[in-house]
Amino acid sequence: MKHLVFRALALLLASAPLLGASPEAPKGNLVLIGGGKRPASVTAKFIELAGGPTARILVVPTASELPDTVEVYRKELASFGASNVAGLDVRNRFDAQRKALVEEVGKAGGIFFAGGDQRRIVVALGDTPVGRAIEEAYRRGAVVGGTSAGTACMSPVMMTGEGDFKVISSKNVELSPGLGLFPGTILDQHFVARQRQNRLMSVVLEYPRFLGIGIDEATAVWLRPDGTFLVLGESSVVVYDAAATTITRAPGDGPVLLGARNLRTHVLIPGDVFDVAVRSVVPPPVPESPATAPATPAPPVPPAAATVPGPTP
Repeated sequence: MKHLVFRALALLLASAPLLGASPEAPKGNLVLIGGGKRPASVTAKFIELAGGPTARILVVPTASELPDTVEVYRKELASFGASNVAGLDVRNRFDAQRKALVEEVGKAGGIFFAGGDQRRIVVALGDTPVGRAIEEAYRRGAVVGGTSAGTACMSPVMMTGEGDFKVISSKNVELSPGLGLFPGTILDQHFVARQRQNRLMSVVLEYPRFLGIGIDEATAVWLRPDGTFLVLGESSVVVYDAAATTITRAPGDGPVLLGARNLRTHVLIPGDVFDVAVRSVVPPPVPESPATAPATPAPPVPPAAATVPGPTP
């Protein structure tokens, strides 16, 4: 099984399309949180994009081992007015074949992936009828959200959480195929809070065609149909772009140290916008200057009053 996973990963690393390469871009949105607290503004945006308080929203608990995962999210979403929330209970590949669950996905305006272990998500859903139904829902216009593991699984290449993260070197991060809803990227979560710069940088330097996006806790990226994402929440999103970087390797056998010259790094804060297709920050709009009102002509100065000489003292 592991051999087949690595073969699939090798093919993916060689041929995965970049964002914007598809002839028909998805009509849906992604709202991906880096873990930790889920800010109110992010939850409200997810419900809005799903179609409002009465829209059908499905919670996918696959990554979690906690039995009350769906209920926790249902209560949280209900506190924001969402009244039509249910679980999409996929625990294994057998569940992901069920026609009834495929039909449930077809009715959903929003699908949210809980946190936990991202490997459980991909093992259960990858290349299954339910997994394909979720992708189709996103393409037709549904919003897909996630937090922590539910974010990490959305890139085509997924970090599993295993590896040596104390160095920047080749082959020190375990990778596997992800769900691929956010093409051209490798996503990381809890990024600043857990100091995960080394592992994402290692992967990006080893596979520079992918854009590395590290999302901090209590922070989200909202990927929109136009291929730009907006940073929401309370902290930072770090982007590593090695496409034009000169990458060097220390000589040696096995994993080797990786060096980089001119690695582009962006640290984005809430309100910043990034265009993934062109790998560039979108400058904020320049505020329009208020229209200049025509000058009001000054009133004419009255002629000086004639001075009548008075008597000489």
